[in-house]
Amino acid sequence: MKRCVLLTATLVILGTLVFTTLADAQTTSAGPYYATPSWDQTLACTALATCPRFIVLSNLSSAAVLDRETGLVWERSPDTTAQNWLDAQFHCSRQSTGGRMGWRLPTIQELTSLIDPTVLSPGPVLPPGHPFSTVQSSQYWSGATHPTLAAFAWDVTFENGHVGTTDKSLTLLAWCVRGGQGVDAR
Repeated sequence: MKRCVLLTATLVILGTLVFTTLADAQTTSAGPYYATPSWDQTLACTALATCPRFIVLSNLSSAAVLDRETGLVWERSPDTTAQNWLDAQFHCSRQSTGGRMGWRLPTIQELTSLIDPTVLSPGPVLPPGHPFSTVQSSQYWSGATHPTLAAFAWDVTFENGHVGTTDKSLTLLAWCVRGGQGVDAR
């Protein structure tokens, strides 16, 4: 009986220590941290201090941002060097933002989820109160190849929210993301 009580007490103490350690390493904002991703929810932002949508992740050296609407984690400061589509794919695959690997180019739907259509151009047309920096009013690659033109990939222009396609040999910007489904990068 004493052995059972001692084992139970030990497990409770260990569980408390693990939970406390994990809770301390979460984000720069009070929880809840991880909303169940639901593409029909709207978490409106008006200012960085009151924005429930984006959480700067301190456990990733504040170099990444959780989008609570989609459940995706974005680079806080995307690279400002334009590159062709294949190099952009490699760039994200080798990325270690916040000391973490597993980055990729976003799908076209994921990339457009950052567009706020109420923001007037010239952009970037991101939601008010967003925590991102170095986002250019330029075109960004998605990881998705055009369905009938294999030499082209989908892209988004953050100056005005335009969605289009570009020849993969041309140079655009890359904004890496973690999580979600990803695409088949051909």
